[in-house]
Amino acid sequence: MKPYNILVVDDNLYTLRIVQYALDNAGYQSQTVTSGEEALNLINSEGLPHLAIVDFHMPPGISGFEFARTVHQFSDLPIIMLTAVNEEQTLIEGLEQHAEDYIVKPFNPGELVARIQRVLQRLGDFAYDLDSVTRVDERLSIDFPKRQALIFSKTVSLTPTETKLLYILMRQAGKIVTTEYILRRLWPLEPAFEDRLHVHMHRLRRKIEDKADKTRPRYIKSERGSGYTFYLSSSIARKDN
Repeated sequence: MKPYNILVVDDNLYTLRIVQYALDNAGYQSQTVTSGEEALNLINSEGLPHLAIVDFHMPPGISGFEFARTVHQFSDLPIIMLTAVNEEQTLIEGLEQHAEDYIVKPFNPGELVARIQRVLQRLGDFAYDLDSVTRVDERLSIDFPKRQALIFSKTVSLTPTETKLLYILMRQAGKIVTTEYILRRLWPLEPAFEDRLHVHMHRLRRKIEDKADKTRPRYIKSERGSGYTFYLSSSIARKDN
C-alpha cells in the first residue's frame, strides 16, 4: 500500500511549513494548499487524500466547515480542524458536523501527529489505493469526486449518498461494517433507520453489481444481523498479509 496521503489546507504559509515538516518526519505523504477552493480543485483532479487537516478560518474564501460540508457530499473523508477560535460553540459545531478532531493554534507538532494517528486508527485504513480514479478490479473503478462508477470504462452516475456509502464500505473492504456504524456516518445529525439504508444500498447494488447474477453479489455482501462487507480483491489481500 502507498503511504498515507494527507492534505493540509491553511492560508498561513508558516503553518503549512510546520505541518508539512511534522508530517514528513512522521512518514506521511503530504500536499499543501492555501484555500478551500484550491483543495477542492486538487481533490477533483487528483482524488481524495486519506485525511485532511483544514484551517477553520480562511478569508475571503470558503471556511473549513464549508470545505468539509462539500467534500462530505461524496466521501467520509476524516478531517482534523485547525482553529484559533477558542469558542466552545464553534468547536462543538465542528466536531458534531464536520470534523473528527480539532487542535487549537498554536499547537505542538508532535500532538498533531498523535491526533492524526488516533483518527486513522479509529476509522481504519482505506483498503484500495486512493487515486484520481480508485480501481477496485478489472471491472469496476470509482471516481469519488465526480460521483461516478466506471464499469468496464462505462460511466454510471451515483448520488451523493450512494457515493459516500461506497466510500464507507471500501475504506474497510474485507471487514464487516455494521449497520449502526453506517447509519451514524451517513446521517450523523438526524434519526436514521435500517429501512432508509436498505433503499440506498439496493439502488447502489443495482448500479454496480453484475446484473447477470443477482443472487451472488460481487462487491457488497450482506452480513445477516450485523451489516455489510465490501469485496476485497486478491491483489489487495496479498499486500496486507
